[in-house]
Formats: sequence, C-alpha cells, structure tokens
Amino acid sequence: MANVVVIGAQWGDEGKGKIVDWLSARADVVARFQGGHNAGHTLVIDGAVFKLHALPSGVVRPGKLSVIGNGVVLDPWHLMKEIAAIRAQGVEVTPQSLLIAENTPLILPFHGELDRAREAQAAVARIGTTGRGIGPAYEDKVGRRAIRVADLGDEATLELRVDRALVHHDALRAGLGLPPVDRAGLLASLHEIAPKLLEFAAPVWKVLDDRRREGQRILFEGAQGSLLDIDFGTYPFVTSSNVMAGQAATGTGIGPRAIDFVLGIVKAYTTRVGEGPFPTELNDETGRRLGERGHEFGTTTGRKRRCGWFDAVLVRQSCITSGVSGIALTKLDVLDGFESLRICVGYELDGARLDHLPTAADRQARCRPVYEEMPGWSGSTEGARSWADLPAEAVKYVRRIEELIRCPVALLSTSPEREDTILVTDPFAD
Repeated sequence: MANVVVIGAQWGDEGKGKIVDWLSARADVVARFQGGHNAGHTLVIDGAVFKLHALPSGVVRPGKLSVIGNGVVLDPWHLMKEIAAIRAQGVEVTPQSLLIAENTPLILPFHGELDRAREAQAAVARIGTTGRGIGPAYEDKVGRRAIRVADLGDEATLELRVDRALVHHDALRAGLGLPPVDRAGLLASLHEIAPKLLEFAAPVWKVLDDRRREGQRILFEGAQGSLLDIDFGTYPFVTSSNVMAGQAATGTGIGPRAIDFVLGIVKAYTTRVGEGPFPTELNDETGRRLGERGHEFGTTTGRKRRCGWFDAVLVRQSCITSGVSGIALTKLDVLDGFESLRICVGYELDGARLDHLPTAADRQARCRPVYEEMPGWSGSTEGARSWADLPAEAVKYVRRIEELIRCPVALLSTSPEREDTILVTDPFAD
C-alpha cells in the first residue's frame, strides 16, 4: 500500500488540516513528524469544528492510529489540555488510538519563558515566534540536554537530565534578568504529568514498520510550511525544525524508501504570519480583500496574516526541495470575482532577472516580483467537485500554475468542507 507525506509548500496556513483529514479517511495511520503546538489545524467534520495543535489530524477519526513522532517537540501539559478538549467533543483518545515516540523531546515551562523573554528584547532579536518554547526546546535537543518522554520513567535519570538542562538555562536566564528555574517545582510537575504521558509512549519506529509490513497505509503529517524550514526557508524568520518531506523519515524513524508520494499543500494565493520577506505582499485594498475573503487569521495566535498574489517561484522551489509528487491547491474560491489576477513568475534584482529566491537576506529584500497577469472569473468555484463545475478562466489559472511550478495538481479544494474536493490523482494509489 502507498504511504503519503503531506507538507505545506508555502509559509504555512495552506489548509493542511482539511487535506490531511480528507486523506486520513483512507489511511490506517496518521503520523506527525515535526514541529510543536505553535502550528494549528482547523478541521470541519459534519459541522463540528476541531482545533488541533499538537495532536495529529487523524485523531478525530475512529479506527485510526495517530502517532506523534520523535521529530516533534511536545508540551505535555498542553497535550493533556488538548486531549481533554476533544474528549469533551465526543472524541475517544486512548493508547490504542494515540502513540507518542519514546524519544520525543519535551517542551518545559522554562522554554516558553525564554522564548518570550527573547521576543521582548529589541527588534534586532525579534523573529516573530508564537512564544510557546518551540525554538528553545529544539536548541536543547541538538545541545543534548533535552528531557525526552522515556526519561520520565526513571527518577534518577530524570533528575540528571533536569540538572544538565538547568546548568545551561539558569546561566542564560541570569543574562536576561530572569530568576533561576524552580528545580523542585519543575520536578514535581514532571512527576505529576509522567504517568499520564507514559501510557501513550511506544517505540514508534517499530510500530510504523510493523504496520507498513502489514500493508497498512501511513499518512505523514507536517506542520508549518516549507518556506519556514530551518535550512531552506527565509532564514532567520523560520521555524526551528526541518519542514521538508525528508523529515518524515527522520522524524518518525521510518526509512525514506517507505515514502511513495509527497503531496504539497498550496494556497491559490500567498499568505504569511509574522516577520520576514514576502515578495508578493499586497499592502492595499486587494490584499485586504484576500484576507477578509480567506478569513486569514492564525489558528494558534489569531494574528492577521499578510496576503499577496501567488508566488510560483517560491512554490517551485518548495516542490524541488521536497520532491513533491503533486500539489493540493486550496482556497481557489477566495479568488472568485476578481477581474484580473497576477502570478509572480520571477524576480528582478539590481536589474537582473532571477528564477529563484536568493539565500542572502539583503538580496531577498531587494527582490521585486515580476508578474504575469491573467483574467479572473465572475462565476463561483465554491463547493465545486468536478472540473466541469469550474469557470473556464479558473481552469486556465490552475493549469498555468501547474506549468510554472512544474508540478501537477493532484487535488483541488474549493471550500473548508472535506467533500468539496476535486480528486485528480489519488496519492494512495498503489
């Protein structure tokens, strides 16, 4: 059976939640492979709205196994609140429906405190994070001072890990004017949460391998978007983990040969939350119209998203670096009623034409979009479930995007409802 990786191919907020939910109806396992609870998915199922942050999107579907992989950084207190919230909505969450990798690093209270303290400094240090401790938790992971899920099972090991982390963090906090971490209070909190978290702990790499050998379909779910990747994103205004499709392998412990299809989620225009370059940003009535029609506010933060025309250059880069097999184009209906549309087909930098976004920040800042204009459409695409339901100009717009990004459309989404999807290529086809 085919295994599918789903990634965002822009700056996040592309509508991954709906697409993952749509695909999870046919998957047996849904595995989250990176990020933290700074990313949010809004799912609409039979009129019920579920807002997920740490939990995989498949958790709301009965009979599916949801997995949090080792590539995630996990706030255990937030996770328990999220589980309680969806249980209150009638969703059953048990160790039979949710597993957490034993080697998953934890986000601790002092990570969030450090994150917020840094963001409160002068603008030169501001990245535009959510302040939830994601970055500092990843720093501890690569600094080999993280506390991982398995460490909660042995008191001596846990105390050793805490002391190792505090040697670093207390010195750092002193420089920021913060008091030392309350060691006793932290250990008490960890001892209290430990049994609640450990009941879900498992060797996820082995479980996934067993399921794959049984012929089950695995859906790998990422968070954020490729342009926020720590290596290939618009650095330093990026997330703290690798977001590319390759992370699905290292973030769960399954080999890359087990991945059969990479689906890149792409919005029919472009949005971004927070700081950083945005070549096609529209600070005018058109940008405001896109934001209002697309309800462009962050699921996690509520922050207003910056909006602009579709940037084919950046999406093409994402398709290349993640080896995207096909894209799922979302929110096409937001463009209904525009007299004309623009697509960024290149950049102009110091009088030269570029077909990619340069790596150097100063060069990125000087890039100006080169646009191609296309006619809009007066008809509606909302709720369309076949190509025949789309205005001719909308079909031409989609086809032009395929040409420019050099990647076919596999799915076309025309509303937040799961059923309002045009299937072109089945990612799960053997």
